[in-house]
Amino acid sequence: MNPSTAQAKVIVDELVRNTVSHVVLCPGSRNAPLSLALHEAATAGRLQLRVRIDERGAAFLALGIAARTGRPVALVCTSGTAAANFHPAVLEADRAGVPLIVLTADRPPELRAAGANQVIEQQRLYGNAVRYFDEFAVAERRAGQNAYWRSQICRAWNAAYGEWRCGPVHLNIPFREPLVPDGDPEWFESLDGRPGGARWTELPDFGALPSFVVPSARCGLVIACDSGVGAASEWAEQHGWPVVSETGGLGLSGSSAITSGVWLLGAEEFIARHRPEQVLCLGRPTVFRQVQALLSDADVEVLLVRPDSDWPAPAHNVRQVGQWFDEPSKPADPEWLASWQRADSAATAAVSAALRREPWPSGLRVAAELVDALPSEALLVVGSSNPARDVALAGRMRPDVLVHRNRGVAGIDGTVSTALGAASVHRGHSYALLGDLTFLHDVNGLLGGDRPDLTIVVLNDDGGGIFSLLEQGAPEHSDAFERVFGTPHGADLGSLCAGFNVPHRLAESLDEFRDALRPVPGLRVVEVRVDRSRHRDLHARVRAAVSDVLR
Repeated sequence: MNPSTAQAKVIVDELVRNTVSHVVLCPGSRNAPLSLALHEAATAGRLQLRVRIDERGAAFLALGIAARTGRPVALVCTSGTAAANFHPAVLEADRAGVPLIVLTADRPPELRAAGANQVIEQQRLYGNAVRYFDEFAVAERRAGQNAYWRSQICRAWNAAYGEWRCGPVHLNIPFREPLVPDGDPEWFESLDGRPGGARWTELPDFGALPSFVVPSARCGLVIACDSGVGAASEWAEQHGWPVVSETGGLGLSGSSAITSGVWLLGAEEFIARHRPEQVLCLGRPTVFRQVQALLSDADVEVLLVRPDSDWPAPAHNVRQVGQWFDEPSKPADPEWLASWQRADSAATAAVSAALRREPWPSGLRVAAELVDALPSEALLVVGSSNPARDVALAGRMRPDVLVHRNRGVAGIDGTVSTALGAASVHRGHSYALLGDLTFLHDVNGLLGGDRPDLTIVVLNDDGGGIFSLLEQGAPEHSDAFERVFGTPHGADLGSLCAGFNVPHRLAESLDEFRDALRPVPGLRVVEVRVDRSRHRDLHARVRAAVSDVLR
């Protein structure tokens, strides 16, 4: 057995021993030792192997699997730009706290120095975005290699998952030729791991016991972002604090849940009368400026639970930071919650009535209908830009629905692949709501063996509809808007889907859309075409309707 083959077999075996059960592989030459070892392990039923030809999509597929399972997923590629194409997903995994073990094959040092093909600088390629980086020594036929290889896999697993906050790690592995087995199945010393399938180094699944924040206000507000929305709802219900979520009503439950929270936070007169003393913020808010404005208020104390390294508190008024929330030191003011509940009831009715008056379709109405139609225990993957806003602004309370959003760095990269990865490990039907640019940006994600039960709803407004809701969409910028922001593409999504052998349906009426949302086996795309010139005025009308009932 040659050194490269021996090293790859040991690495794969130790990954399995460290509970890695899902691996996404991109084909290449320099990573051939790992590819063959992974195929052998998958054939033996020790892990699930997915092979993808597009490294960027493969990385987001792994991200989706890891986000839904909560366990580290290994991601493998060859050298050169293949490794560089993992970078967007590594950045997302860093900010979102998703455990990935990235294994990049490389040329050995003597070939790098000789200007070999497919050579780039792969050491610390992902910079500070990884929790841990190591480059393996080139495998050699000498004693002690087995323990070294296994120890490094355990160290990487611990950094990705065993520390207080999950995230990506990067192992760069230079392989010397031969890159395939040479016919001799034996290594000169034992390559066995610990007895009984144990990992080489025993590690806890998590680090130290969690630290707690202790709220101390009678008039407080909970803001829940992605993970932990259900737990935040339970805490708020128990302690009488209103809770709002960046995903609207998805995942929220109980009488403290304020499903129209983002509308209320945007109503200046309401917030002037309902400014909380403390905000308990779970995760990192990234979508709504009204949430950022509240966290920027120097008169509001901020308590952060599970933040990333960049604390979401522009006023620098963070009182406590912890991994979970504890019992408050004071009882809540019951009238405080009651006033939020009354406002929520009025605002929710106003939004619903305003949307019913609007002609079909609109982004808000599509989101509302989709949320209504989701089966119990469904997974909904929400794209960035308008879908992330539409679901929060128009969706009703659905505590029985799981949500995933790539909000670590809030890009549109790889969202189709993320949805496919998340759906492939979800028990039940899955849906995704994406904008047309997000869909087109990762349309190659449709190429692959996995065809989970996933319905991808594409809100097609032929360009950058999100910009029509921002400053760029103001009338004074109309001359430049279409060319540099609107960017109409005219793509035929049905033809694209046909090229990937994925069923496509254009839903032109509300009845057709409702029918298209019925859960059916397999992968399909449902397209709804929307006029983005209506976005700005529609949001203004709904905002005015909410303001009217809050006066």
